[in-house]
Amino acid sequence: MFIRERPDPAQKGKIYSINQSKLKGTIKEPVKKARLIEDFGLEADAHGGPGIRQVSLLAIESITKQQECAKVKEKSVTLKAGDFAENITTQGVALAGLNIGDKLNIGAKVVLEVSKIGKECHKYCAVYYKTGDCIMPREGIFAKVVKSGEISIGDDIEVIKNV
Repeated sequence: MFIRERPDPAQKGKIYSINQSKLKGTIKEPVKKARLIEDFGLEADAHGGPGIRQVSLLAIESITKQQECAKVKEKSVTLKAGDFAENITTQGVALAGLNIGDKLNIGAKVVLEVSKIGKECHKYCAVYYKTGDCIMPREGIFAKVVKSGEISIGDDIEVIKNV
């Protein structure tokens, strides 16, 4: 079994962007705040529901890295938060280093538990067709909502290791 490198247990970051869509198959739009609902996901998001893929997260650092990719530069595409259909774009959290069971405390109340690493693409997504590559399957994660609450852009995110 492959174990990812453990993040710094005191690792902290912030919410860079919150993104939602009312219909599946449409681009997620940024919002300033949203409510996360236990065992569902982001309220009013088309992808909300029970299961292991309630909330998707991707780091702005990953999006920036994708933007610097030669394929993307060659096609003169500009990528931004939400383009990868992630619900929460983080800043300062090494999402790619987290493991299933790790928790993320967000703001004053919300608790997420990492439930899936990466995303299987059943068919190529819009980003892949635009750029020739997509980072979400490699560096995106999914989480279950353990404790409900409201989140806002700029809220603190604290990583809690699963021990």
